[in-house]
Amino acid sequence: MKAKVSIIMGSTSDLPVMEKAAKVLNDFKIPFEINALSAHRTPAEVEKFAKNAKDNGIQAIIAGAGMAAHLPGVIAAMTSIPVIGVPINASLDGMDALLSIAQMPPGIPVATVGINGAMNAGILAAQMLAVGDEELQKAVIDFKEGLKEKIVKANHELSTVKYDFKTN
Repeated sequence: MKAKVSIIMGSTSDLPVMEKAAKVLNDFKIPFEINALSAHRTPAEVEKFAKNAKDNGIQAIIAGAGMAAHLPGVIAAMTSIPVIGVPINASLDGMDALLSIAQMPPGIPVATVGINGAMNAGILAAQMLAVGDEELQKAVIDFKEGLKEKIVKANHELSTVKYDFKTN
């Protein structure tokens, strides 16, 4: 089994956030890898990873970073593979990371999810891969239908909650 998605984080301290992407990929049965690489502390390794990702079979990259959050953009600058940035709340409530990842220069796009939004990054990666995979497309559709069913069920449960002045 060869990885199709690569989850990269600037530090293993980001794992509690980034493992949410891993869980989604695992649930969709998408082979993935997880590595810690730092744009600032291991720039040569980041470059080697980014430049070889396509040849290694990677089809999407999920890159999480906090504070200066250069990792997703640096990777995106060196590969044609789609990069999904996950801003990590490491300082300034994650706003520094969000802006660093979202505000990329023209020609170097990074799809950016919300702060600590690794679950959405995993879903977005699954949707990207599903474009060319009918079976995965069905799994994504089923997943989204499941989300709808959860809300319908929750709304029904809310209808049974009693208050003196509740009208419905």
